[in-house]
This record gives sequence, structure tokens and C-alpha cells, in this order.
Amino acid sequence: MGIMNRSKIVLSLEINLILFYIGAAGACIVSVVQPDYLEVDYTHKAVTIECTFSTIGCPSEQPLSLWFRYGVHQAEHLCSGMCKGEADKFTVRKALDQNQVSLTVNRVTSNDSAIYICGIAFPNAGSPRAKQTGGGTTLVVRESKLLSKELQSVFTALLALLSIYIIGICVIFGVLSKSKSNTLKNKEMKEDSQKKKSARSIFREIAQELYHKRYVETSQQSEKDNTYENRRAISN
Repeated sequence: MGIMNRSKIVLSLEINLILFYIGAAGACIVSVVQPDYLEVDYTHKAVTIECTFSTIGCPSEQPLSLWFRYGVHQAEHLCSGMCKGEADKFTVRKALDQNQVSLTVNRVTSNDSAIYICGIAFPNAGSPRAKQTGGGTTLVVRESKLLSKELQSVFTALLALLSIYIIGICVIFGVLSKSKSNTLKNKEMKEDSQKKKSARSIFREIAQELYHKRYVETSQQSEKDNTYENRRAISN
């Protein structure tokens, strides 16, 4: 099955190459790439959105570059004029020989938050794919100041150190708790042992006292018997 799929892929590539050289597949194809997301704060004076494109089978003429903005309420066609100076709200720079164009938003405000779309077109090419747009760049302008990359790195490092410190404290607390538990257990065992020894001592003392009491009573009875026998012998 895998061999058949590879054969189909190779055959398809060969057919496309043949059609390309004879002109059947010589249609102009444009691909456009731009960043998905950009975020800045109000302190930025300007922000630039880059757009890169590639072409296959397109005319040698320079393509047209178009920029659109989709805001909250409406869509706009930006820079229908020249847009070459920083005095304008938008500045378009083109390096078509390097397949690159860019749009700079000057004097950035929160109202500039929108989706910016780059379009590349070959007007004289009949192919529908000769006119393509990028996926759009979502520009977000924050009214609060964003942290710089250096500060973000510092905070990330501090959070990592804090996490390590907390983990270390938890480990130490666990070890101390276990040690304290073992100490209490040993103390309880020692107290139980002492209690057992104390009970044995008390029992031994009671037994000795009973034995001593019984011995004294026996001795006194023997003395009385001897005294009675002596008196009896004397009387006889």
C-alpha cells in the first residue's frame, strides 16, 4: 500500500512538471505569509508589520501590494495613495525584488488595534491564485505599559527560584515531620516500656511485702507456741 502511494505521488509530480513545461500548469501561484499576532503598548511610537510572499509561474512584472484593516466596525483599504512618509499615519515599504513588503503604523494608539491583512496581486495574470492575501496580523495596542523582554526574563528567573525555594521548604518540612513522628513514636515506646517496668516493680514490691508480712506472722506464731510449751513444761 505504501509503495502504491509513493508511486502515485511520483507520477503526480511528473505530470505537473510536464504540464508546467508545456504551459498547461503554468498558472501564476502566489503565497503570502505574515505574523499572526503583535502586541505593543502605548509607549511605542510606531509598529511595523512584515509581509513575505513567494511566486510560482508568475509574470516577471512587479506585483501590486495591498493592505487592508479590519476593525471593530468596518473594513478599510489602507494606503490607496503613496503612504511613503512618516508624516502619514501609515507607511508602506516595498522590497519586491526580495519578495518583502511592510506596513508601519505611526503614532500608535489603542484605536489602532485591529487585524491587518497583506495582499499581493499580479493584475495581468489570469489565474485566480495570482491574487492572494495573508492570514492577517492581529495588532493589540495596550494602554498599560508592557514589561520588556529583559524584565520578563528576570521575573521568570525569580519565579523559577521561588518555585525551587518552595519545593525545598516542603521537602525540609516533610523530613522534619517524619523525624518528629519517629521521635514521638520512640518516646511513646520508651514510656510504654517504663510503664511495664514500673508495673513489674510494683508487683514485685507487693509480693515482697506480702511475703514479709506472712513471714512475720509465722515467726510470731512460732514464738507463741514455744512460749506455751515452755510454760507447760515448767508447770509439770
